[in-house]
Amino acid sequence: MLFFTQCFGAVLDLIHLRFQHYKAKRVFSAAGQLVCVVNPTHSLKYAPTRCAAAQTSAEQGVLPPCHHHEAVHDPQLVPCTCPLFSCPWEGHLEVVVSHLRQTHRINILQGAEIVFLATDMHLPAPTDWIIMHSCLGHQFLLVLRKQEKYEGHPQFFATMMLIGTPTQADNFTYRLELNRNQRRLKWEATPRSVLECVDSVISDGDCLVLNTSLAQLFSDNGSLAIGIAITTSKVHNAEAEM
Repeated sequence: MLFFTQCFGAVLDLIHLRFQHYKAKRVFSAAGQLVCVVNPTHSLKYAPTRCAAAQTSAEQGVLPPCHHHEAVHDPQLVPCTCPLFSCPWEGHLEVVVSHLRQTHRINILQGAEIVFLATDMHLPAPTDWIIMHSCLGHQFLLVLRKQEKYEGHPQFFATMMLIGTPTQADNFTYRLELNRNQRRLKWEATPRSVLECVDSVISDGDCLVLNTSLAQLFSDNGSLAIGIAITTSKVHNAEAEM
């Protein structure tokens, strides 16, 4: 009976996921946009970590020094950028994407414009929805977090971060768009570097912020669809033309 119950539960979860994916494709297929259904994950990373140290180093233009690979050409290492777990891993910025995919099983999508469909918005905080986005020759990390900034008042925070340096991040602009029931809400900004830490971005409020009532206004049966678009910044394009 236990085996049957577990299997039946897994089948129901699969059916629910397929139904959510079908609804999303039906809504956005006319626009030719790629849809990604993202399930929530309860964050386990709400303890002091090396993230603050990494942010300080990034602000000073210096990455945490390597202690075990002094002979490597670039001896500077960065800590794990996954906002879900307190992960002891550290490595070069170029292999962060591989670490996130292989160790933390974070999916990656390709395309200039995609739709991020976050399911089960009703779950209690803290909860995260995360995916990587490959576009314009770079990889970005999209984080949607449900968190209580004030006790009893959960809010949703959405931001896009470049898996690269702050200088590289300045070359791009990202747009997050909510569109439902003849209502539209847009957030456009320059992405922050993962070296600056997503926790700091959220605490600073430098991201799309939704209270519960506003999130419900744009959600559909507990799912929130966020359109994502990434472009190169005008300043970068002007420099390229020169």
